[in-house]
Amino acid sequence: MDSFDPAAQLQALAVRIELLFERNQRLADENRSLRQQQEQLMTERSQLLAKNEQARSRVEAMITRLKSLEQHT
Repeated sequence: MDSFDPAAQLQALAVRIELLFERNQRLADENRSLRQQQEQLMTERSQLLAKNEQARSRVEAMITRLKSLEQHT
């Protein structure tokens, strides 16, 4: 290929642009997928934190009841 051939240079540039466009599309798709995963993980984390807080409250209530029973005996 003659490096001074404008038609060849234009063709090579067109190929590179197409490759960049495809790479951009793949990265955009991957980015969208990662954002969805992040959102799902944040929702799951929030739910787990709420469950943890409920469990902690129940355990504290049981401890309080046990201490109360212990004092009354």
